[in-house]
Formats: sequence, C-alpha cells, structure tokens
Amino acid sequence: MPDKYTYLQDLRAHTRVPENGILSQTLQNDDRSKIVLFGFTAGQELSAHTAPFPATLTVLKGEAALRLGEDEREAAEGTFVYMTPYLEHGIKAKTDLVLLLTMIKK
Repeated sequence: MPDKYTYLQDLRAHTRVPENGILSQTLQNDDRSKIVLFGFTAGQELSAHTAPFPATLTVLKGEAALRLGEDEREAAEGTFVYMTPYLEHGIKAKTDLVLLLTMIKK
C-alpha cells in the first residue's frame, strides 16, 4: 500500500541544510499536490516568483524574511503562510532554514 500514502515517522530526520545553497527534497508529488522540503543555508535567497497553484509554507527551523506580494514579513519556527495562486513571493534565509512547501494543484 505504499503507493497510496507517504509516511515519514519523523519529518525532522529528513531535514537537511546544505553547506552552501538551497536543497529541495520532493516528499510527495501527484496530479493533486506536491510537497517539498527545503533547506537553505543562512543568507541564501529564493528570488520573488509566482506559482499557478495555491500553496502553504511552514517554517520548521530557523528565521527568514518573506516577501508576500507587496508585504515583507518575518518568519521563524512555527510560522505558517497560505498563498493564493500567482501571489508574488520570495524568501531570504536569515539563519539556516528549513521550510515545508505544499502546493495544491487544480
């Protein structure tokens, strides 16, 4: 039955921050959703971009500056964000950072 679900007993055990750069690990991907675990080295930035799907972002570790449309927001462990389709957004890691991104495909 593994093709019917994804089970990670401890998500924290899968979190990795690279020595330098940004690491993305796709945990799940099908025609309805995509879930990606990101690790950012302090100072790394994902420049502003858009996506055609609604998405959530959950900070699991670290601190970041988020750009959400015209707004700048601070993010830390436990921060949750819901983003509508085509919302311009970007991320700059202030410290080593781990994020969980969930895209909800239509």
